[in-house]
Amino acid sequence: MKLRIIFAIVFMLYGINVQAKILLQRFDKSAFYAVIKSGNKDEIDNELNLVTASSINEKEAYEGFLLMRKAGLTGKASEKLKLFKAGRIKLETALLNDDNNAEYHFLRLIIEEKAPKIVKYHNDLDTDKRIIIKSYKNLPEVVQQAIIDYSKNSKILHSQDF
Repeated sequence: MKLRIIFAIVFMLYGINVQAKILLQRFDKSAFYAVIKSGNKDEIDNELNLVTASSINEKEAYEGFLLMRKAGLTGKASEKLKLFKAGRIKLETALLNDDNNAEYHFLRLIIEEKAPKIVKYHNDLDTDKRIIIKSYKNLPEVVQQAIIDYSKNSKILHSQDF
């Protein structure tokens, strides 16, 4: 009985320590885009935990994007679909709530361009591209840089568009 109590306390303290570390980290948009660029599943998981624990305005869009990005890096097909659907709901909800947010359209364009045809997530490529180009100059510098970096390898966005 005493051993169970000791184990319970140790696990509880470990959980508190992990959550404290996540809460102490501050969300950094440039780090978010660096994680996206890396495509590393562990880094995406860490960023997802950070975003989930944060209270930033873009939380739902970022969570949705990270879930869909993680889906592309997961091995099991059923898990891929589950993550993609959950992420899609979050990102699309964020877009419904703030349809003029060009950064959200950029995040969706990244997923749309790389999503397999079977998920049928390619319908808004032209709209997203148009909104991103139109609003580019009004976006924060870190987002502008992410767009320029992405456009170097994109078939949809091109650096001369900006």
